[in-house]
Formats: sequence, C-alpha cells, structure tokens
Amino acid sequence: MIEAMRREGGWALPDNAWNLLDGVEPPELPTVSVVVVHYRQPRQLARTLRAIGRQRYPGHLVETIVVDDGSPEAPVVPRDVRLIVQADHGFRVAAARNLGVAAARNQVLVFLDADTTPEPDYLRRITRLPALTWDALAVGRRRHADLASADDEADVAAAGRAGELEEPQWLRDAYRRSGNLLQSDQRSYRFVIGAVMACSRRFFDEVGGFDESFTRYGGEDWEWAYRAWLRGAVVAHVPDAVAWHDGPDRSVREPEALDAKNAEVLALARLIPVPGSRPRAIAPEKVDVVVTGPSPSASDGQAFVSRDSVLDALPSAELAEDGWEASGRFDRVRIEVVIERPARVPREALAEATAAIESGGYARVVLRSPAGEPLLRLTSTRAAARQARWGGPPILPDLDLTTTGGEALPAEVDVEAYVGGWD
Repeated sequence: MIEAMRREGGWALPDNAWNLLDGVEPPELPTVSVVVVHYRQPRQLARTLRAIGRQRYPGHLVETIVVDDGSPEAPVVPRDVRLIVQADHGFRVAAARNLGVAAARNQVLVFLDADTTPEPDYLRRITRLPALTWDALAVGRRRHADLASADDEADVAAAGRAGELEEPQWLRDAYRRSGNLLQSDQRSYRFVIGAVMACSRRFFDEVGGFDESFTRYGGEDWEWAYRAWLRGAVVAHVPDAVAWHDGPDRSVREPEALDAKNAEVLALARLIPVPGSRPRAIAPEKVDVVVTGPSPSASDGQAFVSRDSVLDALPSAELAEDGWEASGRFDRVRIEVVIERPARVPREALAEATAAIESGGYARVVLRSPAGEPLLRLTSTRAAARQARWGGPPILPDLDLTTTGGEALPAEVDVEAYVGGWD
C-alpha cells in the first residue's frame, strides 16, 4: 500500500504522490518570505505589494522583499518592505531571485514578479504543501488580464475577471493531463512557472540557487525546477492559488520572437540532458544515465562486451569510473546503471527496467539471470536523494526482474564474434 510516512520535519511521500496529503493542513502556519522581482513597473509593483498586504495570512508571519533589476529609478516601496537593488547588466531575474533569497529569513519562499498580483488566499494555498513536506515545490495558477484600466485599489480577483485574457492552452492542457502534475516525469519542469512558485528555504538551499548564466528572458525557472526534480521535489500545481499577470502570455506578446525562444531552448539543452530536451545527436554537456562496472577483476573482453552491450541498449548513457559523482558533467545524472557481474542483457530487458525506474514506482531495479544471479542494477538518483533526505524505512520498494535472455559471461569472451554480430 502506498502511503505518506510521517518523519521528522514533515511527511515523506513516495515519488510525486502529493495527493496523499489532500485535506491535511499544517499544524501551524509557516513564516513566509515573498520575493518580488521588479524592473520598470512601478504601478504594477504597487498593485502587487498592496495585494500581499491584503493576504488572509497573519501579517507577522510574512516578510516582503523587492529586488529591483537595475531600473533607471528605484521603486518606492512601503516602509515594511525591504528593497534590494542590483545593477542593470541585462535581464538578470535569476540573480535577482538569488539576492532575494539570500536576504530572506523565513521558512517558506514565495516567488512573484512585480506584474503578477496574488488573490487574497494565495499565500495560504501556495504554502500548504511546502509546510507539510519540506521537499515540495508548489506551482500556482498564473491567470492573465488587462489591468491597465483597472482601479489601482480594486480587488484583483474582480479586476482580473473583468479584464481576463486567454491563458496559454498548452499549459492548461498539461495540468489537465497530469492531474495538476500528480503524474509528473523528468520533463515536467516545463510546467513550473517561476513567477508563481513556492518551496521551503531548506529545500532551496539543498537544490542551490538559480543559474545566473541565464541573462535573457525565460529558462532560469525551468533549469532550477529540473534540478529540484532530480533532488526529489514533490511537484504540485495548486490551481486555487491564483495570481493575475498584467498582460497576455509571452507567446501572445511576442509571437515572432523565435530567436529569443531559440536562445532559451539552446541554453536548456546544454543543462538538461533528458531525451526531448537534450540534443538528438550532439553530445550534451551533462550526463543523463551513467554506467559503471563490472569490477576490476573482469577480463578485458568481459568488461568490453558488458559495457558496450549496455551502452548499445541505452544510447543516452555514458560510461564512468568510480568517483564519477565528483565531476560536474555528472551532476544531472538521473539513472545509475551498475554492471554487477560481466554479462549481456537483452535490449528489451533493459528497456523494461528503465521504464520501471522512470515510472517513479521503484527506487532500484535489479535484472537477474534465470539462475537468479544479479546482472545489472538500476538506481533512480531522484529516489535515492529523497531516501537520503528522510531516512528510515524505504520510501519506495525495489523491483527484481528475471530476464530469460540475460546471461553472465564466461571467463573468456569471443569479442570478435560479438563485434561481428555472429555470436
């Protein structure tokens, strides 16, 4: 039976099963740091700051930090709002958010943009999951409206509905298909919107800050969300945590800006090595699947055939030696494959084992010969990160698969026959 496990510091959840906490409220409300990034939007910022001040959330538990990304004139903010200004060196929302987090003092981080104004219950709803399980990543619903003619003092929900614009259909479809990200996978980072997300400060520090090499619009939130996923984030879309963006979605505002979108995609392709995000044939800068083994006692022929046959079945994998974790190229590894003994395993068996790992239902999969010998072991680094974080009994089970065509290799291998294909 799949269930949430009460551990020190919160609930440990199997894979992405945040629905196990449906209806559960935190025993006490967390303290919250709201980080708002601003650039030359004084009226929109004022509206957003008023909305934060009107939250149905105890004011003494909330601090608001505005980080200005080098506006010609720094914004004017209320006395109880902290203002940080960074120099104008291009679009540096990643650096701005990192500055805001560095100044934050509270338990849960809530990220907003100056032009994205939250409804009154936003903080209660977006912080619930991070307060219950500190590795949660909550994503609110960003709705769009033309607020230019709205009364600055008006309730944002009413003003938003009056001037409502279309939401991106691709995003709505993704949330619907995934059950609000309940069924997430390694490419669900694409549905995390940085202007409406929240996580615990503890988890943010574990994942690391936003990548400051992103200096054009877009991409920095997706890159961070992918790293969070690898670290075991429980990713949830919270549709009743609504914030209104003043103006249409970027795809509507800039339908012809293909060069800008290409720059974003190319930056992500360098850093996210999963199929569908990485290059099709060019070797990516980061490794997705790592293969190690067999032991040094294997003969040269055994080692060659074992490794080559695994790499042939897993074209996105890369061979590594012990201690591979210390290399920056391997800091995005999603699956570790260990050759337990010199062996050949059918391609179909490796595909089945990989699919089991990617389902999120298992921490490890062991492929065994018909005689029961372990041949290969596949480990989800995401599951391993969560287990290490929470400790205690296993959060996810292991799976044993017996492959009828798998076999341990003899002491001497006919490498010529293997290479030539007549074995």
